Amino acid sequence: MSAERIDFAAEGLLDGVDGAQRTERLALLQQLADDGVPLAELRRSTAAGSIVYLPADRVIVGSERYTSGEVAEMSGVEESFLIAARRAMGLPIPEQDDAVYTEAELESARMTHVARDAGISDDDLLDLMRVLGRGLSQVAEALRALPLKLVLQPGMSEPELANRYAQAAGALYPLVNPLVDSVLTLHLKHATQSTVVSALERSGGQLPGSREVSICFADLVGFTRLGEEVAPDELGRLAVRLEALAGDVAEPPVRLVKTIGDAAMLASPEPEPLLGATLSLIDAAEAEGEEFPQLRAGAAIGQALPRAGDWFGRPVNLASRITAVARPGSLLVERELRESIDGPYDWSFAGERRLRGIRDPVSLFRARRQAPESES
Repeated sequence: MSAERIDFAAEGLLDGVDGAQRTERLALLQQLADDGVPLAELRRSTAAGSIVYLPADRVIVGSERYTSGEVAEMSGVEESFLIAARRAMGLPIPEQDDAVYTEAELESARMTHVARDAGISDDDLLDLMRVLGRGLSQVAEALRALPLKLVLQPGMSEPELANRYAQAAGALYPLVNPLVDSVLTLHLKHATQSTVVSALERSGGQLPGSREVSICFADLVGFTRLGEEVAPDELGRLAVRLEALAGDVAEPPVRLVKTIGDAAMLASPEPEPLLGATLSLIDAAEAEGEEFPQLRAGAAIGQALPRAGDWFGRPVNLASRITAVARPGSLLVERELRESIDGPYDWSFAGERRLRGIRDPVSLFRARRQAPESES
């Protein structure tokens, strides 16, 4: 169906829009149809409320589109696996005759053979796609919002906004692949080092260069749920504020090692200053008010390996696992760290827990600042 013959109103593409907005929507639809966008794609984008992003999408991923059958034929990968892969990544499943697959998806499908030749099973590959889909969906939302900040101005018409957004996205897109590749490589390097250290510990091997350190993690309670309710820039604001609060309390010998989205990691060669800094951080989060989530924290002590400003080893893993079971507004520590502290703290036994990835049950203790004695 040519652009001139599409009756956009009859197709339902103008439903719910009136007056000037209807005129603008009609102009945008006509522009997209003239550019060769299929009617099915116009329907999908209109129904999803994302038609203003459609020109940018075509700038970024190109205009060529394929059905699942065409991708299967060109890539040599079964159509059933292509559908399973989209489902694993959290993407909608198109109708069999809908041409929605892009050149990038065709190239990705061809890479399936590389994974299979390396001995990776389809189940493992789909599991990896699920993880990538969850993580990169948030990245995609943040990247989509960034060009919008650059171009959005009061009084812009819908076609003007769509076209200026497409120009901005096209200018920024060349940065995406190098940036994502760099960040992913650094995280992969970190994960590999951590895996090697953990394997050495399990086998009873020595960690050359390791030394005793106290480690604490503090994370924002309910951050994952918040990610489903608020905009990415608001989540970013919370993460930036957490980093600032953690930096404020990390006075020597305590050091802020890093922040990882919703969590801050602190380290200290001495356990008592670490506890004081962590409790101060929890108090600082409380003082931020109702708009800022509560913190929960976990700490452990032991031999760990310093590398490039980070730490690897059992106390790191243990502190992370303890944090996951701590209550909002509380600090939990394991027995060894508890027994190494003589400072003014009140302690209560929080039970013995089996923690994911930790072989033996762990005795946990809640630490609080000692209440001042009442004057007689």
